[in-house]
Amino acid sequence: MAKIKTKYVCQECGYETSKWLGRCPECTKWNTLVEEIEQKGSNKDVFIIDKSSSRPVNINSIETKEEERFSTCIDELDRVLGGGIVKGSLVLVGGDPGIGKSTLLIQVSSNVANSGKKVLYISGEESESQIKMRAQRLGINSDNLYIFAENNLSLIEAQLDNIKPDLIILDSIQTVYSPEISSAPGTVSQIKEGTSKFMKISKKMGISTFIVGHVTKEGSLAGPKLLEHMVDTVLYFEGERYNTYRLVRAVKNRFGSTNELGVFEMRDLGLVELENPSKILISEKPKDVAGSVIISTVEGTRPMLLEMQALVSPTSYGIPKRTATGVDYNRVGMLLAVLEKRVGLQIQNQDVYLNIVGGIKINEPSIDLGIVIAIASSFRNVAVDETIAVTGEVGLTGEVRAVSFIEKRIAECKKLGFTKIVIPRNNYEAVKDTKGIEIWPVDNLRQAINIVLGGNKE
Repeated sequence: MAKIKTKYVCQECGYETSKWLGRCPECTKWNTLVEEIEQKGSNKDVFIIDKSSSRPVNINSIETKEEERFSTCIDELDRVLGGGIVKGSLVLVGGDPGIGKSTLLIQVSSNVANSGKKVLYISGEESESQIKMRAQRLGINSDNLYIFAENNLSLIEAQLDNIKPDLIILDSIQTVYSPEISSAPGTVSQIKEGTSKFMKISKKMGISTFIVGHVTKEGSLAGPKLLEHMVDTVLYFEGERYNTYRLVRAVKNRFGSTNELGVFEMRDLGLVELENPSKILISEKPKDVAGSVIISTVEGTRPMLLEMQALVSPTSYGIPKRTATGVDYNRVGMLLAVLEKRVGLQIQNQDVYLNIVGGIKINEPSIDLGIVIAIASSFRNVAVDETIAVTGEVGLTGEVRAVSFIEKRIAECKKLGFTKIVIPRNNYEAVKDTKGIEIWPVDNLRQAINIVLGGNKE
């Protein structure tokens, strides 16, 4: 009897080796190599070329047409997708367990099915009765929605010709397997084969497909990075599991912008979109409390107002503690150094805690000024006027630099009743409509802190 040949494959990057290693030499991750059976087969026919059909085409002779889209009937999700689901596209959805991926996709399935299109919901993790129970809880009932609890790729593919769906939901790619590959479901080989199979189905048959992907403990999508390169769109579900607010963000989109953000709230009847998240996220801002300030940020084309909170207190240890939730920790460390050097705040012996209310994570540089104002407010124990909003990027020399979409930020502040906004001076000339709001342009950090906390506008 012939000996079965095996190989060790890294579950993070797909690196292959003939022997087990504790650390992958490619991605430097520990304990990620898993033994898999090496597949037999010949590649002698792989490179046969049909010369009659393969030829370069002049770019001017190529005809283009607008992508055919259909709506999910969820405006927030349509915004992130770039205007709706593109026919024949392959979308990968990732997020922590329990964050709401399956809930959102079953809602999308119901909406698309109610619009007259056929939807096939494939689950390798739940039975038909479990999915039916969730559908009843969400009030979902449609004759065009089909449930298929199966994880065999061959059986799934055989049902496509019978149902001929317009949309496929697969939950999740880590549970399906191809019987042609002897390795277990969830391994690199099975994930690559499953994604490749659904990519061919989407492009060849024109079926739009949503694939759910598990995430690692670091928060990135499980499996090789190749998985993200193969699909057309990658969506990430963000938010604290025990917080009601959820964010859907596109990190890759071949049919739209990757800067858009969808905001949802988890309720008893599923995920509900928030048309005006700014109003809800700042509605509980405390009055006359030091360390709280409203910041203006822009995600994609959407302006948002958020509450930035800071707590500065004397440290009980030799090394002061720094904690940041919702903002980049390294950015906070840099801003603290700028505050000490350029403004003179002696916070080297103070613990500093920062938080963006609502469990939202923001990386835009325009929140720098809000971080600095919140820290200075808590340190001096001086409350920020509740009618003031701030925006601006801070440089290492203490200057306040210009930000983008200043008109949208000001319009959002006016809409929510703010009467004053602190902006970089270099943005002031671009402001055309100042009616109903007082604009305070600033050049540097010291000036901004004096205006907001001291009331001195000179």
